[in-house]
Amino acid sequence: MKRPVFAAGNIYHVYNRGTDKRVIFLDESDYLRAIHDLWEFNDEHPAPHLSLKSVGSPTSYRFGDRPPKDIPPKREPRKLLVKIHAFVLMENHFHLLLEPIKDTGVTEFMRKFGTGYTNYINQKYQRSGVLFQGKFKAIRISDEAHFLHIPYYIHCNPLDYFDPGWRAGKLKNPTKALAFLEQYRWSSLPDYIGKKNFPSVSSRDFLTKFVGFETWRTKITTWLKDRRADDLGEMKPFLFE
Repeated sequence: MKRPVFAAGNIYHVYNRGTDKRVIFLDESDYLRAIHDLWEFNDEHPAPHLSLKSVGSPTSYRFGDRPPKDIPPKREPRKLLVKIHAFVLMENHFHLLLEPIKDTGVTEFMRKFGTGYTNYINQKYQRSGVLFQGKFKAIRISDEAHFLHIPYYIHCNPLDYFDPGWRAGKLKNPTKALAFLEQYRWSSLPDYIGKKNFPSVSSRDFLTKFVGFETWRTKITTWLKDRRADDLGEMKPFLFE
């Protein structure tokens, strides 16, 4: 798929997966490191050197914790490359909804994130070579209908672990499905429904103003209940498993 020309102020669905569909998040500490990297590398300034122990253990992070901001003790004020409107990390892939603050923002951010996380995995698991399946994929969100679906689609990806039938419009219990999503840590959804998870990673003002913060839980529940089987079919270019 040909990449779009990135421009500040546009919104892009960005995604990738492990090479040969391999698992890229093998345990909770890997997910935590990736969440930290989403925060750390979203900065025009060079990132500090990060060791395997820079982030901490999964058990030391609870809902509401933020990635550490004191590595190194003194650093330049952050200058964001992108606004991360939504994200989800899955076992072998990830989805991001990004808005570049400058034209090169997405490219710079994804280069830093991809290199940094790959180096971490290679060091931790004593491997070498590429981790991701080629360059990241990106699609500009220019159609309002797609924009109405894509945040929900990103946040609902973890339902593959709960009820894979959701993709075919055959979700058995939307209420239990939402409860499952609320407890899935590696996503920006908890922060959107008022359950602090990793609030410093995502920029939620735009979508909450568009959808309504107070109604986000209601809207995603309605989307799960009322979505027809062909709704995702209309979004085929955006889908990625």
